[in-house]
Amino acid sequence: MPKLKTRKAASKRFRVTSTGKIMRRKAFKNHLLQHKTANKKRNLSKMAVVDESDAENVRLMLPYL
Repeated sequence: MPKLKTRKAASKRFRVTSTGKIMRRKAFKNHLLQHKTANKKRNLSKMAVVDESDAENVRLMLPYL
């Protein structure tokens, strides 16, 4: 059986926790930050769990994680 290739773009964007959940970064934290409150920016810095409807596609992109 041949080895499966990992999608390198996905491996840079997603992390898998020890319990098997897939974590991602939140959007809206790249630019236009001057009008956002410090509290909003702090919450955007935290990791979020990938929705279960998308998790299956992410798992296919990351076969060995």
